[in-house]
Amino acid sequence: MTITDQHRPTEPYVVARDDGSHHHFLNHLATTKVAAGPDGSMSAVEFVAPQGFGPPLHRHLDEDELVVVLEGSIAFRSGDQEHIGGVGACAYLPRNIPHTFQVLSEQARFLSVTASSESSPRFDQMVAALGTPSARPTQPEPGPIDPAHVAAVTAAHGIEVLGPPPAPLADGGDAR
Repeated sequence: MTITDQHRPTEPYVVARDDGSHHHFLNHLATTKVAAGPDGSMSAVEFVAPQGFGPPLHRHLDEDELVVVLEGSIAFRSGDQEHIGGVGACAYLPRNIPHTFQVLSEQARFLSVTASSESSPRFDQMVAALGTPSARPTQPEPGPIDPAHVAAVTAAHGIEVLGPPPAPLADGGDAR
């Protein structure tokens, strides 16, 4: 199933585990489960990412973000706080608060839900703009990432990049 205009947040639908709109996104898989569209109040994107993956330090200007860990473990960092979340953990990352995270396990599957009371969320649109469509839910071959391009695209979608991704894991990640 591909998420299209016919699947609007005003109409109920169910998306199976490996269904949705797939994108190879910054060297991992992103699958849009709920596209906000022009009138939507939330978006939901599922990610499958390898150990060590983490986005640059950033903040969402208009959207609150909720991340639910479905498989694996993730270190969440916001300000001076760091929390490790395993399966079932839920991290609330409010708008305008700088944050990042890093996959600690060999791989993690997590769902990012963004919502806004002020405007239609654009997170799912940012994923599509930075990603390459994929017909199947597969991991991409790793390739180079242009930080300036990432910053420009995220800025156009209400996300401000404030710093680099987390430093590479020194201990293999699972020892934390």
